[in-house]
Amino acid sequence: MALKDSILPEYDHEMGTTRRLLERVPEADFAWKPHDKSFSLIQLATHIASIPYWVHPTLDQNVFDVSTAPEEARPKPAASVADLLKLFDTQVKSARAKIDEQTDPALLVPWTFKQGTQEIFTMPKIAVLRSFIMNHMIHHRGQLSLYLRLRNVPVPAIYGPSADEG
Repeated sequence: MALKDSILPEYDHEMGTTRRLLERVPEADFAWKPHDKSFSLIQLATHIASIPYWVHPTLDQNVFDVSTAPEEARPKPAASVADLLKLFDTQVKSARAKIDEQTDPALLVPWTFKQGTQEIFTMPKIAVLRSFIMNHMIHHRGQLSLYLRLRNVPVPAIYGPSADEG
């Protein structure tokens, strides 16, 4: 089995779950934060929606310096849930197609993430897809599910039933 064939079903599942959460972000609470040091609800949701963007720089480059990242790497907070979902859907579709193009040797090439002269990490591209992209998204999705709970928004089932959905 090709490496991409082992990661694409997981990608599809996690992206579908993430979309169900993003659909529930209440526009009336976009500015809400659980703490002064936290992202606002819409900042967090936009960050989650934009994480699939990173598939292209990961697979197209061998080194990425975040200090010179283009503007689309850090999008401005979405203006509406419709805009949020459009961003997410566009990024997910494009990223999935990019992953599907990959060969095993291409996915095993090391990728380095830097900030200026500081190397943050280097690992094979397949590991970057799983950790820096999917696990990163899952981490923030957990935060978003808590934000929604604190705003009394029903939380969807994620890895099994939630208190709101069987």
